Amino acid sequence: MKKQSTKNDAAVLDRLSLVIQERKEHPRPDSYVASLFAKGTPRMHAKIAEEAGELIEASELGDREHIVHEAADLIFHMMVLLGQWGITPEDIYAELERRWGVSGIKEKESRKAKAE
Repeated sequence: MKKQSTKNDAAVLDRLSLVIQERKEHPRPDSYVASLFAKGTPRMHAKIAEEAGELIEASELGDREHIVHEAADLIFHMMVLLGQWGITPEDIYAELERRWGVSGIKEKESRKAKAE
């Protein structure tokens, strides 16, 4: 059995988030991330939808290496979108921690109740 990830393993997401913010604040012409920021959220949304579709296709094929590759692409593009809104990995970690040990069904019901 593989070891479980720990928060320290997530440091790559923290580092990625810092690079994304750097590219947002100081765009470079050779930066893919900067080009996504320049094209705005519609392009980011399209890339996330594209990568999610590719992840699903890889899963349907059952090719583990391809699944990992496409999952990384999806997470990368999701991180760019989060950076657009100033959302950090720490914000996501905190939300996941808040939900820890709470039934997914109950958590979803609590969001519905708040919206009403």
